[in-house]
Amino acid sequence: MRPKAACPRGVRVRLWLLLIYLGLPFDLVPDFIPVVGYADDVVIVALALRSVTHHAGPAALERHWPGTPDGLAAIRRLAGLPT
Repeated sequence: MRPKAACPRGVRVRLWLLLIYLGLPFDLVPDFIPVVGYADDVVIVALALRSVTHHAGPAALERHWPGTPDGLAAIRRLAGLPT
């Protein structure tokens, strides 16, 4: 019998899809276009991480957060989670 995963399957799938997208040699907007080329990556990463934090829950975020309490509070505000 396999042990229960620490995070829901949907969260792991979202993170894998994000990593695959970031690893692909092509983007929605090519990176050689100044500013906008990298902006699409930033927006996709922000949306994916917001979705992951909402689905994993505040407890999982606190459990895996390696930074300072102030940094965690900032991430919770950005993700729209209660502080």
